[in-house]
Amino acid sequence: MDSIKKKVMEFKDDHNMQPAYSMLASPSTPLITTDKNTMVGFDEQLLQLLDKLTGQQSNRQIIPIVGMGGIGKTTLAQNAYEHSLIVHHFDIRTWVTVSQKYNVKQLLLQLLSENNSQMDEQLLGQKLHKMLWGRRYLIVTDDIWSIEAWEEVCRFFPDNNNGSRIVVTTRISNVATHFDSLLFELSFLDEDQSWDLFCKKTFGEVGCPLELEDIGKEIVQKCKGLPLSISVIGGLLGRSHKTQEYWKIISKDLISNLNLEKDENCSSILSLSYTYLPPHLKPCFLYVGIFPEDHEILVSQLIKLWVAEGFIKPNKAQSLEDIARGYLNDLVDRNLILKHKLGSNGRIKFCKIHDLLRDLSLKAAQKDEFMCMMEDIPQGIERERRIVCNRKEALHTLQLASLTRTLVTSIHGRLSNNRLLRVMLFNNIGKRNFLRWHSVDQVNTRYLAYNELTYFRSFFLVKLPSSIDVLWNLQTIIIKREIKAPSEIWEMRQLRHVDIWGLNPPDPPQNGDQNHDEIVLQNLQTLKSVRNFVWSEEACKRVVNLRKLNIVYGRHSKRSNDYSLHNICKYLHKLESLKCSSYGLDNVLQKLTFPSSLKKLYLVRSKADWKDLTVIDSSHFPVLEKLFLKRMDILDEIPLDIGEIPTLGLIHVCWCSESAAISAMKIAEEQENACNEGLQVRVVIDEKEKLESFREKMKQSEDDDISFTRNNFHVGRF
Repeated sequence: MDSIKKKVMEFKDDHNMQPAYSMLASPSTPLITTDKNTMVGFDEQLLQLLDKLTGQQSNRQIIPIVGMGGIGKTTLAQNAYEHSLIVHHFDIRTWVTVSQKYNVKQLLLQLLSENNSQMDEQLLGQKLHKMLWGRRYLIVTDDIWSIEAWEEVCRFFPDNNNGSRIVVTTRISNVATHFDSLLFELSFLDEDQSWDLFCKKTFGEVGCPLELEDIGKEIVQKCKGLPLSISVIGGLLGRSHKTQEYWKIISKDLISNLNLEKDENCSSILSLSYTYLPPHLKPCFLYVGIFPEDHEILVSQLIKLWVAEGFIKPNKAQSLEDIARGYLNDLVDRNLILKHKLGSNGRIKFCKIHDLLRDLSLKAAQKDEFMCMMEDIPQGIERERRIVCNRKEALHTLQLASLTRTLVTSIHGRLSNNRLLRVMLFNNIGKRNFLRWHSVDQVNTRYLAYNELTYFRSFFLVKLPSSIDVLWNLQTIIIKREIKAPSEIWEMRQLRHVDIWGLNPPDPPQNGDQNHDEIVLQNLQTLKSVRNFVWSEEACKRVVNLRKLNIVYGRHSKRSNDYSLHNICKYLHKLESLKCSSYGLDNVLQKLTFPSSLKKLYLVRSKADWKDLTVIDSSHFPVLEKLFLKRMDILDEIPLDIGEIPTLGLIHVCWCSESAAISAMKIAEEQENACNEGLQVRVVIDEKEKLESFREKMKQSEDDDISFTRNNFHVGRF
């Protein structure tokens, strides 16, 4: 214990900041990029866990953490996983969430930090084994319910005899004892610990007012030491009236819980948190139940769904999406939704919901007839408003649900009787006619998404039917496939987000005598990924409110000077994110300028040097937050003054030249010397030999006073 405490003190300065420079032989899974989860009462367990993880034993060790739901198992594992001591100690860290219902291939993809693969389970396992072989690794297998799930993946975890560790969290004692090693068995918080956690969740660093202390402790006592219950009640009271009268009402509602068992008491307290939610947040919370257990929920997708469902109350000062993000932050502040990963702008990119809170949302949704989760083929679903169903044999039953507004399914087939649908979210659709089936007579549809299309190979070009304009209410369309769009797409005035893997649109029709205001896509904010498109004045004038744009040039492209990309800067004054990719095409970006509104700029495979980009320095990017450069083969260097942009938080240089990587490091050094701790610089080099060469050149750069271990500089190899 003394040894580990000493190590912790040595890393104290790094504990609350991003990890310092690290040599990444392979990517680690960045589980939590937010602030640390509040952990109270488990300080000794954390020190013991850190000691176990960094101990002298060279053989691979499995460390189980066991306890009931909501006791803090995942929080303890997260705090260890993200601890700077652990970040520096292991070559590879990766995290996998198992759950009761699991898919072995998906577990392996999580461990490999990949989203999709054509490989089968065996090949993925071999790839994982190769990645881990010879390296000191840390794997966290979170929320495991059976020995069978463990045995499916553990055969791919080599024992390198170099101090590798595996942490297992589980609610099942028999699973924990199976590993025949020292258990970390978490118990309930005592009175002082419970009060400490409650105060942090309710008041932050301010502390509890004296007049609320007695009634507050009375409320905390009824939580019976369960951290999840305390956090949720703290979130409820922290967002409510901080008066004795109001808190006494809450306390009175908790009186009936005193004689309940621990599990029942927890459920009752969580139910109370839902009961006291403001009306506008209740449907948003219930809606999270449509996602599978332990699913990493993409916040941008969740927000689009809330908007399509009509949950968001508009105002003149904000967009619906910005209001919806405020709703999300409110639910996070109430500890009903968990922050999981942050984006480069510091906003929540992925969120999750605790299993017990998801159970609460499903029970409340069923009670309020808000949503139906079809585990079998029930009768009487004709009046259900929202249905989640993945049973293939249920197509006929779904045809009877003529009043359904929302359908989440993997079922193939035409839904001819479901004409009130607002939201259609299809998974694993494999029929060639899927677009025609679902765009007929669906005049009310606002959200149409196809995920993980399995039938077509990537080079298949699917035609979007001209009847798509029947969906005149459509706000969001998501298709993970290359699509050829008809001219009618320019007339769909309600469109807000078009997210298609490869969108091939025609040139917009000429205005003629038509009123221009009637055909401008005023609401369109997202357009990606548009392939080989000419950005004429007419096209740009139709999408002047775009915030996010992805453009791709490559196969079958015309000459680069035919694309009129200069019009993007001329007309798209609200553009915040621009990604431009060029595959096998020279000088797409030559002599171009960019909108000064850009916050994120991604340049991929463009054969342009910085001198060819006429205006790309600090004065023309006043609000830039992220600069991502990938496969910029002839890029010699990045100008030093890029680092002077006050809002810039990240420069990511991936698979570019060594000279570009060195210039990135010079920017990191200059900004660190200027006390700019907010800028992170990351370099990825794709070959071991190039990485070693880069290291050697860094060591030879002492004459230029360049240190290779900058706190704000990271280099690695994929």
